[in-house]
Amino acid sequence: MNQTLHQALKQVPVDPELIEGARNAVSVCLRIQPREKVALITDYASVDIAAALAAELDNAGAQYRPWILEEVASRPLADMPRPVLDDLETSQVSIFAAQAQANELRSRMQMTEVVTRRQIRHAHMVNITKQIMRDGMRADFREVDRISLQVIEIARAAASVRAKTPAGTDLTAEMNPGYKWLKTSGIISQNTWGNLPGGEIFTTPGEVNGTFVVDGVVGDYLCAKYGDLHANPLTIRIKGNRLSEANCSNRALEDEFWRYTHTDENSDRVGEFAIGTNIGVRDVIGNILQDEKIPGVHIAFGDPYGSYTGAQWNCSTHIDVVGRKFDIWADDRMIMRAGEFTLGSGL
Repeated sequence: MNQTLHQALKQVPVDPELIEGARNAVSVCLRIQPREKVALITDYASVDIAAALAAELDNAGAQYRPWILEEVASRPLADMPRPVLDDLETSQVSIFAAQAQANELRSRMQMTEVVTRRQIRHAHMVNITKQIMRDGMRADFREVDRISLQVIEIARAAASVRAKTPAGTDLTAEMNPGYKWLKTSGIISQNTWGNLPGGEIFTTPGEVNGTFVVDGVVGDYLCAKYGDLHANPLTIRIKGNRLSEANCSNRALEDEFWRYTHTDENSDRVGEFAIGTNIGVRDVIGNILQDEKIPGVHIAFGDPYGSYTGAQWNCSTHIDVVGRKFDIWADDRMIMRAGEFTLGSGL
């Protein structure tokens, strides 16, 4: 079956507009070498993008096994299919380029557990679209990495970070010195798998308090369902690192977000505090994969990626929230004004 999939991908015409983004993924972000073994995981909805990635893998001289999820399991996935997990066990590199469906986070966490344990260079491209391939995936990731290094040095030295927006966000995160800050700039290493397009630094915060006006997007499968929230923002209040209130004129979103963040005992707990660093991404497009990389603050409720940050708790859910036009202070130092970094001539 896998040989059949391999041949089927070769029969898909490669869209010329996807080539630059695919080449960036294979040659710059993952730095795939000839004869490395790659697991390429996709679905029917993303097969055009997978075909562009496969063409670049061929150009790189890599060995790869393609997997179309619907060919090996029914969707939504209850678990990541065993043949996919087994293939990952013997791969040096992996790419997940597929669309998220409701309640599939568990399956992706099973995949990233193998990635982490085996120290696989992994590109996580959940909900990737042709628009993102033509936009955020064309970024200069070496420059994004340089900026990310500057910002993470400042963040690591800060006891607290404050964020404000014109829409009404006013949030303070007290940092826990026992938790690590990590960089996922698009340059992917064995130490930390990364989303593509890349461009963020993140940690698990000590304690977050305040208001976050989500006039960008919410994450996971709710993103595709509700899109850009600029016209109908979701206002959330956080007390003692827990979600205490959520209000939106779109009651369906308000109710579904509240249910999602009360799935288990830590679903309402802030597990991630992040600063987007992809200066090639200028505004929200309604897709969390790219929108969370916009320069600004985003946070997530649920799983803290504790195997990376050092947080000693976990959760079965993880949902990001994104806003627009941030002012950010690391302690008393302003590092962003209206969505633009203010780090001096180095930027």
